[in-house]
Amino acid sequence: YQRRVHGILLVVSAELSIVLVYFQLCYEDYRWWWRSFFYAAMGGVYFFGYSLYYLCTALSLASPISVLMYLGYMGLLSYALALLTGTCGCLATLAFVNYVYGNLKVD
Repeated sequence: YQRRVHGILLVVSAELSIVLVYFQLCYEDYRWWWRSFFYAAMGGVYFFGYSLYYLCTALSLASPISVLMYLGYMGLLSYALALLTGTCGCLATLAFVNYVYGNLKVD
């Protein structure tokens, strides 16, 4: 079950990155490399924001050390998630752009 959820996460982030870069290319803005990475990596930023929300609403941590440990681990996990989804989105977008521009007929 968990592998399916991770697969769906990677597919959705790749599709989102491809669609947003496609709109960017339609407006003739060809600087898409970093944007394709950051479009997909926003899942990690959302995850860290939600962990902050969860810290404020549901957790009752007594000491500041516990809060720092929680934020440190969530920061590392969010960073890893952002790297994973960003890389997947960038590679999928690269394949898409190579496919689109490889099939253009210039006469």
